[in-house]
Amino acid sequence: MPCPVRPEPLKNKASLFFTFFVKRNSWLSGLFERSYVMKTGRVKLPGIEIVIASELPLVKKIMIDEVENYPKNNLLHTLLEPLLGESIFTSNGCQWRKQRDLMNPAFARARVSEVFSLMQQACDDMLMRFSKINQQNNIRDMDAEMTFVTADIIFRTIMTTKLEPDAAEKITAAFTRFQHQSLRITMLRLFNIPLALFGFKERQRKDAAQEIRDTLEGLIRPRYDAISQGDDKEWTDILSTLLNTIDPETNERFSFKEIVDQVAMLFLAGHETSASALSWAFYLLAEYPEIQQQAFKEIQETVGDRKIKKEDIKKLTFITAIFRETLRLYPPVGFMAREAKEEVTLRDKIVAKGKTVIVSPWLIHRNKDNWQKPHEFDPQRFLQPHDTPLKSKYLPFGMGQRLCVGASFAMQEAILIIASLLQQYRIEAVSGFEPKPVGRLTIRSENGINIRIIKR
Repeated sequence: MPCPVRPEPLKNKASLFFTFFVKRNSWLSGLFERSYVMKTGRVKLPGIEIVIASELPLVKKIMIDEVENYPKNNLLHTLLEPLLGESIFTSNGCQWRKQRDLMNPAFARARVSEVFSLMQQACDDMLMRFSKINQQNNIRDMDAEMTFVTADIIFRTIMTTKLEPDAAEKITAAFTRFQHQSLRITMLRLFNIPLALFGFKERQRKDAAQEIRDTLEGLIRPRYDAISQGDDKEWTDILSTLLNTIDPETNERFSFKEIVDQVAMLFLAGHETSASALSWAFYLLAEYPEIQQQAFKEIQETVGDRKIKKEDIKKLTFITAIFRETLRLYPPVGFMAREAKEEVTLRDKIVAKGKTVIVSPWLIHRNKDNWQKPHEFDPQRFLQPHDTPLKSKYLPFGMGQRLCVGASFAMQEAILIIASLLQQYRIEAVSGFEPKPVGRLTIRSENGINIRIIKR
């Protein structure tokens, strides 16, 4: 059976002209065959020089051993600042550590044991929407469906309220525009093209970011004002924790802007990455019916027809393997940008101070030195011993001290959604349809992921 879709790599490294006109739509489009086997690579553009580190010892050096020497890239901060402000996603050093300490109580609120019921409520609403599908017109875009349900879950976790369809559509559309224009603005920067010549694109990008922030601000403001006025109404969600967190150095609470920054980060990072991975998981399950049937068999043997409980999640080992393999093939964040704090040498390449260093889960996960038959979909590889430590070659959630704090949350959410849907529905690939993976801030399908949904 053919391998799952991926952009066909070029035979040779792309020219500058090709890079500008193709990569501005997707980072994946400019990769060439050697990209998937190299240990290090160098990309020279008019406005930037990038070194890509794919050799596992180098990745460990950058992400763990010498992490302080490789802070998050300043360009990434510039791109995301209109949307996320000064959040822990883009900050570095002392600022990042302080924010992380202040955010720890909020992260504790998101412990998987405490939020399962909220996940289940959103999942039940998803199944209710699916129950209304006309079986004569049963094709659904799983990209859109997964974006809605994961946004609903994180919304309930942060603010104890369900996400209404109108708000979800507004945020999703705005974020799609933000991603698209952010990549184009990045290419202009990389080629030293004055942004003033394309100011309208930057305005569109900032307007999209503000549209999302306006929606969040409208929901946060009443709670923020109530706390400021001494209203001690008891809430037990993440927003309540953030509103009541006191900075031990200043003895002050987060400002309103700081609250919005952190909520925007939690909301968008918490649902966008999960939506990406789940969309690809259902694409793979539709393409591989025998694996889908094996997953359904596990559900029947573990859960039967009853509602899935929290204690069932750890027992669904094959579905867990399916999702982990999905994350290997389609890591939501395909490229992690860092910069050298001082001049360093990575193998045979000198990296000057301030230059960009890329660690790419997309390339590391598809390198034949790390994985046998790397482009094939094989969940069994996660049910067998590994020849090298898994944590050294598998980094869908990052690595080291900046490992995604929501990894367990995302895994539980994904297993619940996949198992709940397969318990009641069989899914099939749509003849003639093929998704088109694009790499922007996350790896999504440019044309959605159409799947046929059939009631069991």
